Amino acid sequence: MPKFRWKGKDANGAEVSGVMDADSQEAVTLNLRRQKIQPLKVSRSWKDMDISIPGLGDKISERDIVVFTRTFATMVDAGLPLVQCLEILAEQTENPRFSRAILDISQSVESGSTYADALRKHPKIFDELYCNMVEAGETGGILDTILNRLAGYMEKSISLKRQVKSAMVYPTVVVAVACTVVIFLMYAVIPTFAKIFLSLGATLPLPTQIVIGASVFIEKNLFFLLAGLAGLIFLFRYIKKTEKGAKTMDAIALRLPVFGILLRKVAVAKFTRTLSTLIASGVPILEGLEITAKTAGNKIIEEAIMKTRVSISEGKSISEPLSATQVFPTMVTQMIAVGEQTGALDAMLEKIADFYDEEVDIAVQNLTQMLEPMLMAFLGVSIGFIVVAMYMPMFSLVGELSK
Repeated sequence: MPKFRWKGKDANGAEVSGVMDADSQEAVTLNLRRQKIQPLKVSRSWKDMDISIPGLGDKISERDIVVFTRTFATMVDAGLPLVQCLEILAEQTENPRFSRAILDISQSVESGSTYADALRKHPKIFDELYCNMVEAGETGGILDTILNRLAGYMEKSISLKRQVKSAMVYPTVVVAVACTVVIFLMYAVIPTFAKIFLSLGATLPLPTQIVIGASVFIEKNLFFLLAGLAGLIFLFRYIKKTEKGAKTMDAIALRLPVFGILLRKVAVAKFTRTLSTLIASGVPILEGLEITAKTAGNKIIEEAIMKTRVSISEGKSISEPLSATQVFPTMVTQMIAVGEQTGALDAMLEKIADFYDEEVDIAVQNLTQMLEPMLMAFLGVSIGFIVVAMYMPMFSLVGELSK
């Protein structure tokens, strides 16, 4: 358990200090007040600091949060008090970092904070969508129902991300392997062949000259090429972080011949699923659109949703401004219009999301089937050209020796 150093004043006004084992600073403050000590300063002991490096250590996954949410909903439905539920879950959670966060949330709730406000103290774990839905569940007295709905939403969101990753991983791995093999051949193998050909005085065909020239260039400039590649990656990430750069790149991504269609379908599925879950949970439409825009993952989609939000605040329907943005397919806007007219917008949005989840699955399968022969051809041509170019001088040398 973490250690905290504290300073305070006792009932007589004398300054006192010490070290206390507790789950959080709030727990220390609460314990001191119970002892009739007015806390002046509470800080984590430097010897017990939880120092972590980004990307390493106990990462809290979406799956961890889904399991926590499902279990918590079951316990709340069984009638257990919130604090007791959180303490039990903190003990059961295998991830130490997540366990500490749950204990801190438990202490906040025990101190009088609402569950939603306690969650907001951990924005890196529980996003705005999660906290707003929990707040709506607390207000409406249906927290267990909202938590189950939230867990279902997250499970479908994870499944959607997995589908997209599966579409991206295969071509990335094949291209990476092809580039690695080509660079290895150029840097380590081709120079040996070049020395043999030069020592024999063989006349080199044009393909062989091209390969040897490229090998010499890579051998002499490998460091600069790697530095340039690292620089391009850094520049790409820097541009992506800027508002204008992110918007430009997202616009290009949506216009790509094959991947653009897939990304658009993913965006529609995510938008309709998120908004449906928020509306069904009792979150106001304007607030729901704002949260949905922030979780869109694409600046063009986010801008379109925010424009729609402004139009709705002026008294318009959802379908009209969405259609005007020309980002969402006509079928989507027409189905949303029907949902508005029938008063079942959340149900209609969920149907659209289910339909586009299937569309994404089909698009991923088609993309994989289309890319597989193209990537194999790329791999065969690139490595085959190098191999053939190296064997061509050998054929001419054998022909001269046989004369």
